[in-house]
Amino acid sequence: MRKIIHCDCDCFYAAVEMRDDPSLRSLPIAIGGKSDRRGVVATCNYRAREFGIHSAMPTAHALRLCPDLVVIPGTMEKYRKAAHQIRQIFYRYTDKVEPLSLDEAYLDVTDCQECRGSATLIAQQIRQTIAEEVGVTASAGIAPNKFLAKVASDLNKPDGQFVITPEEVEGFVKTLAVKRIFGVGKVTNEKLQRLGIKTCGDLQQRSLIELVDKFGTFGKRLHDLSTGIDNRSVNSDSRRKSLSVEHTYSDDLPDQAACKDKISDLLLELRSRLRRIDSDYLVTKQFIKVKFNDFTSTTVERQLSKGMSQQSFEDLLVQALARGGRPVRLLGLGVRFVDTRQQEIGLQLDFFD
Repeated sequence: MRKIIHCDCDCFYAAVEMRDDPSLRSLPIAIGGKSDRRGVVATCNYRAREFGIHSAMPTAHALRLCPDLVVIPGTMEKYRKAAHQIRQIFYRYTDKVEPLSLDEAYLDVTDCQECRGSATLIAQQIRQTIAEEVGVTASAGIAPNKFLAKVASDLNKPDGQFVITPEEVEGFVKTLAVKRIFGVGKVTNEKLQRLGIKTCGDLQQRSLIELVDKFGTFGKRLHDLSTGIDNRSVNSDSRRKSLSVEHTYSDDLPDQAACKDKISDLLLELRSRLRRIDSDYLVTKQFIKVKFNDFTSTTVERQLSKGMSQQSFEDLLVQALARGGRPVRLLGLGVRFVDTRQQEIGLQLDFFD
């Protein structure tokens, strides 16, 4: 039996903006284009949603619903950076991660030994870590398959989670509205309603032949999902190119000695995570990332030829610190891979290393 988590950040773009400017937290805000340029709302916070504002709504209409709405142009680089941090948190628990967008993903934690193997506790820990390290909240659904996990992640938003155990699947799906089924849009939902089908329990009363006759190949999908059957695996085949660990310190590290003291703990965590990487990956480079207290950052890397020692990372640290000359707020260690499954990739070694 699989243990699947669907993790979805709450109004992600807006949450990042409120994180960076706390004065926005009490205001209705939307991320989107200008109203005089046919802009649309990409997302909005929950305060704005109270006025009926939602994603894909024209900004001009949103402003009519809420004249005090604060419209902020999106900064994708900032959102991608936060999303990368979140993705790295996911990988601490499993390599079976299937991203759906910047801020949501499926995780298969069936074989994860963290939290005594409890998917519920793993989800709680992931959400807590996202809040502490990234500064935004996330909701999660935990279930035996992807369909139910995604449904569950919507049921206790924001900043919550919902669990559907294998024993609860049968009772849960009977009362589930058909519009909750992935792929059931407005037109399909209206057609189902005209047939008197409002819940998955209603769908269960219809034969596979009837559903295929009325909905084509999607009828088979409706038939399976209405009983909670979803055999899709978490597709993590977007192969990784690197693995890293990083930590933001509450007090800036004032000098080189203070930074070196942190290397051993970071390296221990990196090695622990590397043990969970499959043998198809070949580590070719190591790197160190430093973010200074003025929020500028730098990364120094080198070919890996004689193993990943603490001294080698300390040597990279010296080079990185020389570029900034300031106290440090974040340190990160990492490695880069080539994927040996992709036979067309040739590995060029550094002749002089």
